[in-house]
Amino acid sequence: MLYEGDAIRVEREGEIALLTLDLKGESVNKLSSAVIGELQEAVAAIENERGLDGLIVTSAKEAFIVGADITEFHAMFAKDEAFLIDMNQRVHALFNRLEDLPFPTVTALNGLALGGGCELSLTTDFRVMADSAQIGLPETKLGILPGWGGCVRLPRLIGADNAVEWIAGGTQNDADSAFKVGAVDAVVPATALMSAARELLARAVAGDFDYRERRARKCAPLGLNAVEQMMAFETAKGYVAGKAGPHYPAPIEAIRVIQKGAGESRERAQAIEAQAFAKLAKTEVCYNLVGLFMNDQTVKKKAKQYERDARTVEQTAVLGAGIMGGGIAYQSAYKGTPILMKDIREEAIELGLKEARKLLVKQLERGKLTQARLAEILGNIRPTLSYGDFGHVDLVVEAVVENPKIKASVLKEVESAVGEQTILASNTSTISIDRLAADLQRPQNFCGMHFFNPVHRMPLVEVIRGAQTSDAAVAATVAYARKMGKTPVVVNDCPGFLVNRILFPYFGGFSGLVEHGADFERVDRLMERFGWPMGPAYLLDVVGIDTAVHASQVMAEGFPDRMAHDGKSAIQVMLDNERLGQKNGKGFYIYEEDKKGKPRKQHDEGAHRLVESVVAERRELTDDDIIARLMVPLCLETVRCLEDGIVGTPAEADMALIYGIGFPPFRGGALRYIDAMGVAAFVAQAERLAEELGALYAPTPRLREMAASGERFYATSSDVAAAGSTD
Repeated sequence: MLYEGDAIRVEREGEIALLTLDLKGESVNKLSSAVIGELQEAVAAIENERGLDGLIVTSAKEAFIVGADITEFHAMFAKDEAFLIDMNQRVHALFNRLEDLPFPTVTALNGLALGGGCELSLTTDFRVMADSAQIGLPETKLGILPGWGGCVRLPRLIGADNAVEWIAGGTQNDADSAFKVGAVDAVVPATALMSAARELLARAVAGDFDYRERRARKCAPLGLNAVEQMMAFETAKGYVAGKAGPHYPAPIEAIRVIQKGAGESRERAQAIEAQAFAKLAKTEVCYNLVGLFMNDQTVKKKAKQYERDARTVEQTAVLGAGIMGGGIAYQSAYKGTPILMKDIREEAIELGLKEARKLLVKQLERGKLTQARLAEILGNIRPTLSYGDFGHVDLVVEAVVENPKIKASVLKEVESAVGEQTILASNTSTISIDRLAADLQRPQNFCGMHFFNPVHRMPLVEVIRGAQTSDAAVAATVAYARKMGKTPVVVNDCPGFLVNRILFPYFGGFSGLVEHGADFERVDRLMERFGWPMGPAYLLDVVGIDTAVHASQVMAEGFPDRMAHDGKSAIQVMLDNERLGQKNGKGFYIYEEDKKGKPRKQHDEGAHRLVESVVAERRELTDDDIIARLMVPLCLETVRCLEDGIVGTPAEADMALIYGIGFPPFRGGALRYIDAMGVAAFVAQAERLAEELGALYAPTPRLREMAASGERFYATSSDVAAAGSTD
């Protein structure tokens, strides 16, 4: 044994050194500060060993390396830019020593090789990849760029255009894609990986492969003339800027770094990369995106804890075979759980099957599945008009019309047709779970399972616990949601649950703006620039005006002090004039199908005339006024949900908003938004608005306490840094 630490060991096999990554106590390898320290020692041991002819770098885990240890980022990025530049340059120097070893080197990529793991593999002369592995540089999704040589080595290895696509897109790439562009030198079955790596290394040692030429190419300037540079970089900047938008600077900065370093040597290009990394690491966008990643890990960890104790869900059913029911059936079948799809009408069954077929055909056209796989998935959806086979179902999702009497009747009916252990879950978006459970014989087996539309795209599922819901019912529902590829968040029962309870004060703020003369199209444009995927008027059209009115009535009944509305709102006026939004082609906008058959919104004077009828007073409203009048009630309701115990943690609340309604990810969520403004500043703004506009804008007593004492919802970077300090 040449070296052995807690994460790395180096063994000698004849004239070959084998460096194995195997982080003790962890399921995956991560490049933490401690692991980088061990890598320093391991490389030194290899450098000092005489008589070596080659090196293989590999992993004893299922993954190669999943990247740097992101849990260290907030504390690390709290340091100044000079510290971050120096930190990256020290890693560059270490990786360069590995790259400069006096014999050929090979990496055996057995599983995920992401971020720093990918960058480490790029230092070796050759890479052999298991056919099941994936490789990529996802740093731009965290608001930074590859800082350990990815922006330098990858363009020289696979070409500038391919490297820009990988780095700016932050993609994970399969083995075939990696081989096609030259990122890896061979793809083999996982069982043959080490023998292939040894064979490749032996041939390089024998001189069959010129490892020195490969190494020289990685260390030299990129070698593009002026025209080639313009084609590779300027065109890419325009395309990437259009895709990333103005709020995500990292992808464009990554292209600039590749461009600036293209004519430089390895060390000079690495210095450019290190400086750009440090600059991005200090941005609010990076702080929030790293926080979002950490929140996502928290949510997934909680779901896994439920899943540990869950009974297996092998056969499910959905009641109601419309668009929503068809979407649920598709998602369940696509992810491998057979499902019965029941309705009382043949035409509804056909509508549900049509929805599932449409989604599958799209996957087929994109090359995501074969005709045989399509047939297999469709075979997992069994339509029925009766409860005949429900005795063997583990979980039933009720997705009938959003009417409490109809839902209660259907749930009571299905309860008599299923086994005593079968879980019943309602896909209600607003109706109290306790109310729906009132007539059930086994309320302990009942909970909410609220999908968001469209089911196949929206990642969030709210699992709603009623007063009598058992832990077993929650666990089984969470496990099923995860099996469907969704991110479940467990919440407690109240009108609107979590996401809709938070969303409707935002719509309330919108109604107030319209009554004060704000042009709804201006409001939409402003909130889209703010970062929302669509403004409130457009969102109401997508949700459905009738659905929104019904939900707002439920919310007003549940929270009359702040969600009841005197007089007609603009939303009610739209409903009164049968403008239902996209579902009938007219709402705040009118809709025409584009070439792909998707509805495209258009300005409509008729909608503006209708909205004029609710204008009570015209006020001069700045952009900041409009943003505050929409964001303050949304953020306050998030605070109330946390205080009321509807949601367990700030992380779950913020992730539910990002996954459920598209809260701008770069802003981190409603509670991070308050933290970024400062709790005291947010409370002061809310109090000013409450004096003028009422209870919807009134901060809670607890929030006022937080403002007075300087508390936050999340620890600051400085707090994290101090907690991790050894001084």
